[in-house]
Amino acid sequence: MDRDNQLKEAPSSLVDPFGRTIDYLRLSVTDRCNLRCTYCMAEDMTFLPRQQILSLEELRDLALAFVELGIKKIRLTGGEPLVRRDIIKLVRSISNINGLEEITMTTNGMLLPKMAQQLRQAGLARLNISVDSLKPTKFREMTRNGDLSLWYEGIVAAKKANFTKIKLNAVVLAGFNDDEVIDLAHFAVSNEMDISFIEEMPLGSMSTHDRSKTQVSSANIREKLETKFHLIDSVETTGGPSRYSNVAGSTSKIGFISPMSNNFCESCNRVRMTAEGRLLLCLGNEHSADLRSVMRSHPGDQDLLKNEISKALKSKPERHYFDPNKIDIVRFMNMTGG
Repeated sequence: MDRDNQLKEAPSSLVDPFGRTIDYLRLSVTDRCNLRCTYCMAEDMTFLPRQQILSLEELRDLALAFVELGIKKIRLTGGEPLVRRDIIKLVRSISNINGLEEITMTTNGMLLPKMAQQLRQAGLARLNISVDSLKPTKFREMTRNGDLSLWYEGIVAAKKANFTKIKLNAVVLAGFNDDEVIDLAHFAVSNEMDISFIEEMPLGSMSTHDRSKTQVSSANIREKLETKFHLIDSVETTGGPSRYSNVAGSTSKIGFISPMSNNFCESCNRVRMTAEGRLLLCLGNEHSADLRSVMRSHPGDQDLLKNEISKALKSKPERHYFDPNKIDIVRFMNMTGG
């Protein structure tokens, strides 16, 4: 039996200090984006110099090391992952790693009209597509430069490419788009898609709004939705933080991601890699491990890399603590990896 096949059968060795098995990696491939969503980054964002960003080879080596340690699912994130040069090549390379059960991606959808088919052919299984408004003016306001018609074209292209699943993500802000949750859910259900509604997290300093006033809880979102939909709680999970309800009379599910109002840390099964090669052990914690330095000072030493990953996991905290009235985390969402 060859080495890759042996690894495929190996049990996970990534268990944190609280007994949680880590089998899901969110891998950021860039901090850059073709939009400037108000809750994600500053309008005049300064991006990392390209030499600080991991190369395609380094990203693939990282993915391989994590899979050899038991990671089963990798989600490519950003920034916007589709602005990364040679992203199709990277998807194909990672999808061919023995032992990896699924490779997925979160995208804003703007480049899907050109790239959806290529992504599917390269091995990408599922897509999460962000959308915070179905009103062209509001969409442009929240993204600062987005064209909703192009987003719709991306949805059409994604459906045509026949991904195994397409899910929508919406961050809900009071006074911005909280009046659209029913419309967003209706769009998802009518297109046989799932949708997750996300509470905004206090990542990075924002000048566009006061988070203490724009915070909308998942309970409030659900209350609005239940005026139009019959929601049936589900035990089904996709390995992420969404808590799902089935929509009666449809094949769709509505998920609620509640980092502020209903901490989901007890079931955390994931870690994040930033585009500059820092292993983030918790979304709401600044502690990280510099794996880029390990790879660049010892190129090709996968055993050392895996050892550093395992060692870093011992520092994974039990939970995050967010306060909407203050900036807990200095880094913006695009620097975090989605």
